[in-house]
Amino acid sequence: MMQDTILTVTSRRQLTANVFETVLSGDVSAFSAPGQFLNIRPDGLYLRRPISVCDLADGCVTIVYKVVGKGTAQLAALPEGSRLSVLTGLGNGYDTKKSGGRPLLLGGGVGVPPLYLLAKTLLAEGKSVTVVLGFNTAAEVFYEQEFRALGAHVLVATADGSYGVRGFVTDALPAGGNYTHVYTCGP
Repeated sequence: MMQDTILTVTSRRQLTANVFETVLSGDVSAFSAPGQFLNIRPDGLYLRRPISVCDLADGCVTIVYKVVGKGTAQLAALPEGSRLSVLTGLGNGYDTKKSGGRPLLLGGGVGVPPLYLLAKTLLAEGKSVTVVLGFNTAAEVFYEQEFRALGAHVLVATADGSYGVRGFVTDALPAGGNYTHVYTCGP
């Protein structure tokens, strides 16, 4: 159920040259499934910015986003303690009941963040999770170690071959994986 609320920036860190992670605290009770998103209203700009949920924990929501314009640049520059108008609980999210015991998660670029909470949820359900992350170059790789820390099997592909397997996420798929369900996000 969508909720209009105010969330406070509790931390922010730069992951790559133009990708940032921001943790927002407040009432995040409207989120009910991995894969949902929120809409942030940047000050002075007309349109809200939709951003997927990367993680939920202890009354906080973590978002990871790429700076591509005025709204995301403004978000990346906000100091801790800043307050934001946010619509929460948007989207249907992923259904983990369909996953079976060996789900495969495929994410590219900014499609990687929503898969983090999905992997965390599936692993908590006792599933054996494989994640394939895709990026253009080694300099753009983020969240590889965070997925590993959860306990997921992680593979990385870069289009230019500068890190991991050369090519797309489909080029990094392990042979004979016998996956029971595939979840994707990204290009």
